[in-house]
This record gives sequence, structure tokens and C-alpha cells, in this order.
Amino acid sequence: MSGGISGFDIFWLLFMLMTLQPLLRQRMLEAARQRMITKLENKRRSRVILLVHRQETMSFFGFPLMRFIDINDSEQVIRAIHLTDKSVPIDIILHTPGGLVLAALQIARAVKRHPAKVTAFVPHYAMSGGTLIALAADEIVLDEHAVLGPVDPQLGQSPAASVVKVLKQKPLEKIDDQTLIMADVAEKALRQMKQNLKELLQGRYPPEKADELAEILSQGRWTHDYPITYDEAKRLGLPVRTDMPKEIYQLMELFPQPMRHYPSVEFAPTPRRTPSRGNQNGLLSNIWQRFWH
Repeated sequence: MSGGISGFDIFWLLFMLMTLQPLLRQRMLEAARQRMITKLENKRRSRVILLVHRQETMSFFGFPLMRFIDINDSEQVIRAIHLTDKSVPIDIILHTPGGLVLAALQIARAVKRHPAKVTAFVPHYAMSGGTLIALAADEIVLDEHAVLGPVDPQLGQSPAASVVKVLKQKPLEKIDDQTLIMADVAEKALRQMKQNLKELLQGRYPPEKADELAEILSQGRWTHDYPITYDEAKRLGLPVRTDMPKEIYQLMELFPQPMRHYPSVEFAPTPRRTPSRGNQNGLLSNIWQRFWH
């Protein structure tokens, strides 16, 4: 018998390495996230909780799958809050398009009830249910380009406020039963969301201001995907600021968007600064840094 390695053995070895590569890469990313979370917690003396949703790809088939806030998320966030001493501040990092109202409300109420300071960090966007959670925090830190969004309820593909508007614009005899039922549910959803939002804002704002904000954000003034920028949030009277810690951005880099083909955005991943007059080797230095990083 020959003791050498055959081509068949090499094929299976390469196959196993290719099969394990995604798993190993994922484990390395998870370890890097934990190190960064620990670093941020030590720096800020807080509990750091991340609620990050990326578009994912289904195994084998490759179909894009957008993730949203769900009951599993609320269970995990509430568990993290329960494991945090009442005197320890919480930093919750939000990057989400929103999701299930029940789950977002559960998280928001747990955030509001935490006795120590809670800061919501939004490096890119926190829409709908993500905004609901951010509003429950004592302070919101937005990147200068990040956005929040309205929290008006949706009935399937239709905004609740638009469904209710049908009753005001058409005679009842010309509205079918299904639309009437939807309008009834829509009225309840709008009323419930406004009341829930007022409860979350209670104690952080005077009653009149809390009622005003609840009306603006939950009753369909804008489309559901309307971007509320830092300047607009400031005009509304929300407790926002823009001094985002650099560690937050570094954490977000450890949540890469899965890609199957070529990336849609490319750039040299090094800081780009104006070269000094005496630096004749600036271009060579940038190329060298890019090669090694």
C-alpha cells in the first residue's frame, strides 16, 4: 500500500476547508464583536446591548431575507436588561428597519423602567419599532447622517391613517365591508399607538409636549419611511446629540452585509488625509498601508 496522499484525498481536504470556512469566519467575527463590546463596556462603564438587523441570505437557495424586530429579540434584550444591576447604565445600539410592534414595545418598556441612564446609539438608521425603542431611552446619539422614523401603525401594506381617511372621503354606502372592518382596526391601532407612545414619553417631557410628540410621530403625518434627521429630531425637542464614539462604528464593521457577487461600494479602507508638502512619499505610503491592511 502506498503511504502518499492521493489527488482524491486533496480534493476532500479542500472540500472540507471550503465547507468550514464560513463557520470559521463567523466564529472569528463573533469573537471580535465580544472583544469590542467588552472594550466599550469598560470604557463607558455600562452594559452594551446591540440590536442589529442585516439582510441575510438563505442557505443553499441564496434568497435575500430581511430581518426585523421579533419576539426572540425582545426576549434576548429583556434578559440582558435583567442581568444588569439597577445602578449600571445601558447603551443600546440600534440598527434596524423596525418590526413587530409587540416586541418593540416590550423592549421599549424594559428600557424605560431601567433605573440607571439608558443611551440609544443610532449609527445609521432605526426606523419604526427601532425609533420606538430609542424614544424610551434617556438620550439618543445619532450619527450626523443617521435617521429615525415615524411609529405610525401599519395594516399589512396600508398605513392605518390612510385606511381611516377612506371613511372621511367616501360615503359609507360606497365602502365595502372589508374596508370598514380594516378602518375599525386602524382606528384602534392609531389610538393604541398614541397611548403607548405617551406612556413611554411620560416623565421625560411635560404632558402637553408628550401628547404633541405622540400625535406627530404616530398618527400618520408622514409616510412610514420618512427619514427624521438629527436637525428635525432637534426641532421636535427630542434629546439627541451627535458625538458618536468611534467604537460604535468599529462594532458595526463587524456586522458585514452578506454579499454574493461584487460589492456595490468600494474604497481604499484607510484614512485619507491631505499630504504635507514635505511628504513626497504619501502615495507610496497609502499603497503600502492598503497592501498590509
